[in-house]
Amino acid sequence: MGILSGKVAIVTGAGGGIGREEALALAREGAAVVVNDLGGSRDGSGGGQRMADAVVEEIQQAGGTAVANYDSVATVEGGQNILKTALDAFGQVDVLVNNAGILRDKTLAKLEEPDWDVVVAVHLKGTYCVTRPVFNHMRERNQGGSIINTSSTSGLEGNFGQTNYGAAKAGIAGFTRCLALEGKKYGIRVNAIAPVALTRLTEDLAGFQDDGLKERMSPAHIAPLIVYLASDRAKDVTKKTFFVGGGKISEMRMVRTEGVTKSDGVWTPNEIADQIEQILA
Repeated sequence: MGILSGKVAIVTGAGGGIGREEALALAREGAAVVVNDLGGSRDGSGGGQRMADAVVEEIQQAGGTAVANYDSVATVEGGQNILKTALDAFGQVDVLVNNAGILRDKTLAKLEEPDWDVVVAVHLKGTYCVTRPVFNHMRERNQGGSIINTSSTSGLEGNFGQTNYGAAKAGIAGFTRCLALEGKKYGIRVNAIAPVALTRLTEDLAGFQDDGLKERMSPAHIAPLIVYLASDRAKDVTKKTFFVGGGKISEMRMVRTEGVTKSDGVWTPNEIADQIEQILA
């Protein structure tokens, strides 16, 4: 028996890359898995059933249990349908992995409204659209649960040419921290990962062309952390964001410096300038 035996997991964007590895790993550890994928290209265009079906078949051939769902995460109706697929097939949901994503990278000067809107819709709104019905199901079922969101170093640390993607991913990190507080009294854990891996979203980016690095940056390195966070062994872990990739796992934290306090009157700009090094220290 695996450490997820008896649990039901939803993985969005599970037709390839990180999501596929997450779905396979969850199934290997005994979870029944809903494999969601719209089947589109990396810029969000198009669609089809082939990608999700292929992962379901792979899980079933390995002796696991899985069903496919082809809805878009970017609509409320899609999120509700994803939950419905799980409930119709398995009767419950214990784990949600929000992984679905697209890229439309451009510098802000060249970034038109449609490229902003669709990236925010898939990543940030999509996290809301799927999580809300699943969270409410977990709350009403009163058996706890684990929600794992996908943020990014692009949002938490910054990356050139990704203001749309970075803004959405930073929003997901904030969503995670807030929802973790709401879920605590229901035993619903909410965490996020900021993964780095070679997938079709990153295959043409600088630094991913070396063959040795390709192996080291396989999305297979992401999946074990997902399995752990989904399991009861992580029952006390919530409101955390983990960097994961290339064999490394670390916690990413929002921090405040000690700063400087002015006890009398209002700061002047010149006083701030004089104290800026200590403020930043």
